[in-house]
Order: sequence, then structure tokens, then C-alpha cells
Amino acid sequence: MTRHFLNLRDAGGHALAAILSDALDRKAARASWPKGRIDTDAPLNGRVLAMIFEKNSTRTRVSFDMAMRQLGGSAIIMESGSTQLGRGESIADTARVLSRMVDAIMIRTSDHAKIEELAHYASVPVINGLTDESHPCQIMADLLTLVERDLALPGLEMAWLGDGNNVLNSLIEAAGLLKFNIRVGVPAGYEPDARFVDKARAEGARITFTQDALEAVAGAQVVVTDTWVSMGQAGGDVVIKAMEPFQVNESVMAKAAAGAVFMHCLPAHRGEEVTNAVIDSAQSVVWDEAENRIHAQKSVLRWAFGQL
Repeated sequence: MTRHFLNLRDAGGHALAAILSDALDRKAARASWPKGRIDTDAPLNGRVLAMIFEKNSTRTRVSFDMAMRQLGGSAIIMESGSTQLGRGESIADTARVLSRMVDAIMIRTSDHAKIEELAHYASVPVINGLTDESHPCQIMADLLTLVERDLALPGLEMAWLGDGNNVLNSLIEAAGLLKFNIRVGVPAGYEPDARFVDKARAEGARITFTQDALEAVAGAQVVVTDTWVSMGQAGGDVVIKAMEPFQVNESVMAKAAAGAVFMHCLPAHRGEEVTNAVIDSAQSVVWDEAENRIHAQKSVLRWAFGQL
């Protein structure tokens, strides 16, 4: 059966733990190596990943390309505007054609229904590089960043400040699967998808909501935020005004637990959701997060190919 990675639940908690363990080992094994050197075992030798971009990208584009190179495979970059998909070819036909030509497909797009349709018609693994609903690969990099700091995920206390967006949806999904807790500081009307919240709570995660930023971060081991206005989101000025009380600044971080870390998936709008003093501080792990997109996705790819 073809393994797709559209949401974290497609793999499940045990597989996510195996992916994180593999990523830790593979990252450690190549410490100090040149970035382009192929891993000793080259587990994806001869495999080709098609990468479809319908949204702009820096980290997703480079990290998946480098992941395939380090695993011994290769990647093809496809911009939607220069493909037949961008000129009206159906998703189903695109899935059928690419399945005959490449070994896996990664897509970064808006509508989550599009990636579900692509996976339905593809006979090769399809990986979610981002949709408006979720961003599972980012969360795998985030979790890897925490685990390599010896933070145990079960029982971890995390705080989120800002918009209830796709990244938060996937973070909440991870909380249910891996048994940690999230206090969400979000203005009324900007809450995350209730389906993710209800499922995580049913699995034992404690997901709570507050409109007080300091209450959200009190005692938290991890403080997470993201841009207030996502790509293509309307009503920017209104959103920014609503989000201003949820900025992560030094006063907010001071309420978190001693030694708490700050996370942001990037790109950051400095001076909006986070101040320079926080993102450039010793508590910030954002650059490790960015690098860990490579290492986490290498293991996601291995899982998709049935190697984990």
C-alpha cells in the first residue's frame, strides 16, 4: 500500500517516533560533513522526487532538494505556472503521469483537497510540503529540534501565540499523537481547526485556549509563534491589529519556564509577531529548526518509501 504523508496522522505516533529517532541518528552521522555529501548508505539511490510549488518557498524547496541529494536521490523542481497543471490539466491526470515518471511527489499548495486528490490518483508517495490546512513536515523539524535538546515530548508544556493557522493545526495533531500539551493564546475568531483540537483532546492531549498572552506562556517550556498574516490571506491590517497583544517579546518570554526555548517556522516579520531581542536571543532555536527541515524530511522520505 502506497504511503502518503498528507498529515501526521497518516504515519501515526509510533512511526513519528521512529522518524525522529532515524533523523537524530542520520544527522549525527554526518556531523561536519560537506552539505552535499551523500550519506554512507545512500538509501534513496536512484530515486527521484518531483517537487510541485504553487506557493513561494525557501526552506521547503531547499530542504527537500538537499534531503534527496544526501539520501543519494535527486529532485525535479516544478513551478505550477510552467507546467500543464497550471494550464488546466486535471490533478488526476497529473498524478497518473508523474507516477509513471518519478518515485514520489511533494507538493506545496493552498487547497488541502488538491493534495488529497493528488494522493488518491497517484501510485507513488505524496508528501505535504504545506497546505492551508496543515504543515506536517515543519512540525517534524520542530519536534526534532526539541528532542535533540533532550526535551521529552510526552507531558511537554508548550505555548502558542498568534493566529490559529496550518502550523498550529499540525502542532495540535502532534500533541495528540505524542502526548504533549499546548496552551493557545489566540484572539477570538482566529482559533485553529476544531477537528484537530477535538481529536487531540480525545487522544489525551490538554489543549487549552486563552486570550491572555501571559497566561498562555506561564511556565511553558516551549513558546511558538508564526507570521500573523499567511501567504494569500486577506485582511492583513485587521489581522495584525487583532494579533498585537500576542507578540512574543522579552516580557512574554520572562513568564515562560526557566530555560524555555523560542520557536518560529520562518520567515519572521520582525517587530510584528516577534521582536529582534527574542528571535536573536540564546533562547531562540529558529536556525536549528530551519536546518532540521532537511534531517526530518530525509526520514519522512524513508518512511514514505517503506524503509522505516
